[in-house]
Amino acid sequence: MAQPKFFLQPLAAAICVACYSPVVFAETPTPVQSLAPIVMTAHQGNDANGLIVRANPKQPIQPIPATDGADYLQSIVGFSAVNSGAGTNGDVTFRGMFGSRIKILTDGTENLGACPSRMDSPTSYISPESYDQISVIKGPQTVQYANTGSAATVIFERRPEQFDEDQHYRGQLSVLAGSFGRLDHNIEVAAGDEQKYIRLNSNRSVSNSYQDGDGNTVPSDWERWNADVALGWTPDADTWVELTGGKADGEAVYAGRPMDGAEFDRESLGLRVEKKNITDVIKKIEAQVNYSFNDHLMDNYSLRAMPMMKMATNVTRKTLNARMAVTHEWDKLQFITGIDTQNNEHGIRKTDMQGSYLTKPLLTDMEFQSYGGFGELSYQLNDQNKLVAGVRVDQVGVDAVKTAQQRKETLPSGFIRLENQHPHHDAKTYVGLGYVERMPDYWELFTPKSGNGNPNTFKNIDTEKTLQLDFGYQHEHGAFSSWASAYAGLINDYILTKYTSMTDAHTRNVDATIAGAEVGMGYQFTDALQADVSAMYAWGENTTDNTPLPQISPLEGRLNLRYVQDRYTLGALLRVVDGQSRISKDEGNIVGYDLKESSGFGVLSLNGSYNLNKSVDVSVGVDNVLDKTYSEHLNKLGLNGTGSAAKVQFNNSGRNYWARISMKF
Repeated sequence: MAQPKFFLQPLAAAICVACYSPVVFAETPTPVQSLAPIVMTAHQGNDANGLIVRANPKQPIQPIPATDGADYLQSIVGFSAVNSGAGTNGDVTFRGMFGSRIKILTDGTENLGACPSRMDSPTSYISPESYDQISVIKGPQTVQYANTGSAATVIFERRPEQFDEDQHYRGQLSVLAGSFGRLDHNIEVAAGDEQKYIRLNSNRSVSNSYQDGDGNTVPSDWERWNADVALGWTPDADTWVELTGGKADGEAVYAGRPMDGAEFDRESLGLRVEKKNITDVIKKIEAQVNYSFNDHLMDNYSLRAMPMMKMATNVTRKTLNARMAVTHEWDKLQFITGIDTQNNEHGIRKTDMQGSYLTKPLLTDMEFQSYGGFGELSYQLNDQNKLVAGVRVDQVGVDAVKTAQQRKETLPSGFIRLENQHPHHDAKTYVGLGYVERMPDYWELFTPKSGNGNPNTFKNIDTEKTLQLDFGYQHEHGAFSSWASAYAGLINDYILTKYTSMTDAHTRNVDATIAGAEVGMGYQFTDALQADVSAMYAWGENTTDNTPLPQISPLEGRLNLRYVQDRYTLGALLRVVDGQSRISKDEGNIVGYDLKESSGFGVLSLNGSYNLNKSVDVSVGVDNVLDKTYSEHLNKLGLNGTGSAAKVQFNNSGRNYWARISMKF
């Protein structure tokens, strides 16, 4: 695998210089803000009355900082992931919901994976530290993006660069080293003036297989890199034009799959335009078009011991997204209207007894096209109350090219929400009702062997309909703060997957009821000592069969203690997970299924950080201090990475040491 390593040695050298030269940036004419010194171990920052969660992906987290989107999202309360053994390329879940029920966006666009068993989930192509902010909108409480997610909408976003006559460059560099050969390099540099800029985001991450608490090696090594460049033009304060391009690749060994990921090649190109304050009523017009091409190779021989029979599959996904939206404002009313479209094409080729996949043509097996329109308004009823509502309609068409079958669906969605903010008490509440219809995605249409008992899955899986009530609050009073987000929903024609063997999947529609909550509270004992505790619980019932919904994470709680001084911090994270007894054996989703009831566990981790100067921070951590042996309930089963059939769950990492040094200029 070709890798761009040109920046690795200069990056390490620059950070070493910064550490030992406190005056290295003394000539910088503008104030320099250091990275946040506190290692973020549990999420605190809710927004919009607790409905929207915002996180800073440039801030170090514990456990060891993330390599991809799913890895990072697990640090936010409510998220889990179906992992495959590698410390990268997991498949994220939220409130027990999986796949296209979670809308994953990067800078307002969607980049879809290609693997029929989601070895390259959409989050596997995301490098979190290259983004400025992550926003999570819980539940079906927005309609602004194509094929709205029923469980959540997750947005990884970058802000436009802003320079003035006294500042023409900025940058952020970091190196992380950890146990089991973990080594990460990240670089973000930008240069420009008041009207134009160029920005480069690049990173590389590598790791060997880890060992569990018993000292057993779990196949999990990986190597990955990303590089993205942006050219921006800001002729005035109200205009922004940005052209972006990117490329990435990687490889990953899996403990829980019969094949490994030998290639995760990504290419992307995008153009974005924003114009603000056009008239007194039209406050903003935004438009963008984005293209991505993912080329993924899985095989059973390039990254593991040579098998008796070689197997390889090469899959691709081309995606073209376009979107335009207009923001209007009249007095107390804000109204956003827009249209969007998505076209994507899936290709595949496999090995067989006659030769290599490279000698075979790449055949298109699926073409997907959607067109949508939406309107979302917010109205300030009075000083305390605001009404937010939206409607959307999507026209979706899917073409199963190989079998010459076509399918078209019209999908409505909408929501209404009341938000309240008390003027004299720092308290916010919300309650919202949302409805979403979801088209079965590529994985649900093309991977299962049957749908509702019919061998023609494509024609016989119904659209999924979700009606969900979301409510919550956020409150601060002196040293005490608390928040909660809860939900209850009815899902008609929930898409459920049944496994008759490890690879033989069959899909059907059932009705379901879901409910759960995420809660948290914090207390500032002294100016230096802080604590917060959070918990999440998801529950689901298959009301057609009167059985639990499968692949739902158990009750989980996190206790985070921090001691904060001007130059250093100390922290401890205790993660406690209950056992999961609500299972449906051999049922699940397109990636994982319930095998057995799981046991609970507790994991203690410690961290610290030190601010060397206004530009350089050092963070260190020890994950799983007690070297516990444990496994997550959501756990991808397979051939255990060794070639011998083993229907077992793999364990998580044992004790893990890491250190990270970061520099801003």
